[in-house]
Amino acid sequence: MDAETWQLIGTSFWPLLSAGLTVTVPLAIASFAIGLVFAVGAALMRISGNRLLSAISRIYVSAIRGTPLLVQLFLVFYGLPQLGIRIDAFPAAIIAFSLNVGGYAAEVIRAAILSVPKGQWEAGFTVGLSRATTLRRIIIPQAARVSVPPLSNTFISLVKDTSLAAVITVTEMFRVAQNIAAFSYEFLIIYMEAAVIYWVFCFILSLGQDRIERRLDSRVAH
Repeated sequence: MDAETWQLIGTSFWPLLSAGLTVTVPLAIASFAIGLVFAVGAALMRISGNRLLSAISRIYVSAIRGTPLLVQLFLVFYGLPQLGIRIDAFPAAIIAFSLNVGGYAAEVIRAAILSVPKGQWEAGFTVGLSRATTLRRIIIPQAARVSVPPLSNTFISLVKDTSLAAVITVTEMFRVAQNIAAFSYEFLIIYMEAAVIYWVFCFILSLGQDRIERRLDSRVAH
């Protein structure tokens, strides 16, 4: 690579990194946090025993898992305005990503809860705890240990999926890369630079995931 290419890499690095830190990462964190709320609610509805609630949960999960994330983004940002509901690009992205995370994470959480031995429920009932209290104090803490690895993977995938927000004009890292590439015509270099930054973000998150898993494993061992 010549001097001009290295200069382009240097001048484009901070705008890309800044967009990643100020838009991409916050977008992923906010969407994941809200999505977890949806996921827990959908998982509890699914195992509640109430046929109506279980059916609603099934439909929600099926709809999310059966449609592309890109279509979900378009429905929220471009579709809802036709119903008189106008949402800015960034909140629209959070809504779409949150619903998507909720649909996938719901099954993870449901499976984690069901993986807890039934004897744990019986132990809670034996000491006089209600079903809700047993779920909160005994079942969910144990299910959390099981669900951490797949939920961490979901979060890492979400960080990469935020690049789709560029199509609804959210100025996240990939959108910035598109603008720089369109101006400089150095598409390969700029997109490779963005890819490296995405990889670094995901690598750091993977290290954090490993640390959390080791800590949970050590607590189980004790």
